[in-house]
Amino acid sequence: MTPAPLLVLKIDVDTYRGTREGVPNLVRMLTRHAAGATFLFSLGPDHTGWAMRRALRPGFFQKVSRTSVVEHYGIKTLMYGVLLPGPDIGARTAAEMRAVRDAGFECGIHTWDHVYWQDHVRTRDKAWTDAIMQKSEQRYKAVFGEAPHTHGAAGWQMNQYAFARHDSAGYRYASDGRAQLRDDGALLDPQAGPYRYQGLDCIQMPTTLPTLDELLGREIDGVVLDNDNIAAHLLKLTADPVRDHVYTLHAELEGQKLAPIFEQLLSGWKAQGYRLASMADYYEKIKQASLPAVPLQWGQVPGRSGDLIVLEPGH
Repeated sequence: MTPAPLLVLKIDVDTYRGTREGVPNLVRMLTRHAAGATFLFSLGPDHTGWAMRRALRPGFFQKVSRTSVVEHYGIKTLMYGVLLPGPDIGARTAAEMRAVRDAGFECGIHTWDHVYWQDHVRTRDKAWTDAIMQKSEQRYKAVFGEAPHTHGAAGWQMNQYAFARHDSAGYRYASDGRAQLRDDGALLDPQAGPYRYQGLDCIQMPTTLPTLDELLGREIDGVVLDNDNIAAHLLKLTADPVRDHVYTLHAELEGQKLAPIFEQLLSGWKAQGYRLASMADYYEKIKQASLPAVPLQWGQVPGRSGDLIVLEPGH
């Protein structure tokens, strides 16, 4: 009997509010659906307000206007690091994080300080990179009582030293990059999937689907995607062909205002025959596979501003 294809649920937790409110909501929802998932935590200070430094980047204001950032993140969160001190997420929500593990879900590292990492890592050296990642690893161990084994980069931003540290720290797998997408969100390369970086052992599981904030408010094939039709659009992308996918969601979105859309997706993916899975489940499926070795590459994804770590077509 052919095993069911996997729909891997990778949950990025960016903020203090997302950890306190969105994460428990997602745990309850996923439990109802008997779904596996991987929660990747931000473990240091919440400096979400620093993101306003991106205001001059191409596409930033388009994304803000499309996705109602204030509505989803809240005024208080947007003031952290600007008018309010950024709360230390890992120190203040350790119990909430352990509750995720105790509910049976895989946990891993997203970052130390989301905005600081996302805005600076591409150009920083080995000493800076190792210091930030070491802080995340030490905090993870303090919270969970064990060393981390997986990672998913904030904003899909990395550098060569960060990838090398995955190996030296003993990470078996991570999800730090993206597969390239067409304007409608479909895979540019239908064969895109797990890979390794040249000379490294850690398996990379790229996100293969667009995120809700990349789709909401955009016009695709003459239709403006909104809360009422976006789930149907995503389910169309996973209907044919049915294959393993990695979907990145956010505790601040699917765990709060966009939870009804995520409910539709979970039900729809199960109806399509997918097994809702964690990154650990995916690793068990592919760990013996012969995977391509690729160079570090940057590119863009429709609906998101700036360059990201991407998997070029053909690899």
